[in-house]
Amino acid sequence: MAAYILVDITINDPQTYERYKLLAPASIAAYHGKYLVRGGRTEVLEGDWEPSRLVILEFPGVEEAKAWFDSEEYAAAKALRQSCAATEMLLVEGFPGG
Repeated sequence: MAAYILVDITINDPQTYERYKLLAPASIAAYHGKYLVRGGRTEVLEGDWEPSRLVILEFPGVEEAKAWFDSEEYAAAKALRQSCAATEMLLVEGFPGG
């Protein structure tokens, strides 16, 4: 069953974040993940949540998503992101058969 990582990120240092954007995709692909949303325009339809930059990643399952997040391949990119942005990140399991 697919798993998704939802990220609400506020970028504090755009130059450093550009470096992160170059590093992260290879590590995501190494764990069979892919971007579904990567910072596109958002529009509030209900409530008051207005993410700064919304990213949604899809992985084949929870195990792959967690393995990616904790991986050596992602470690350098993660440290870079954490140095230049404030992040809220959530792992959610997909709907069976969906």
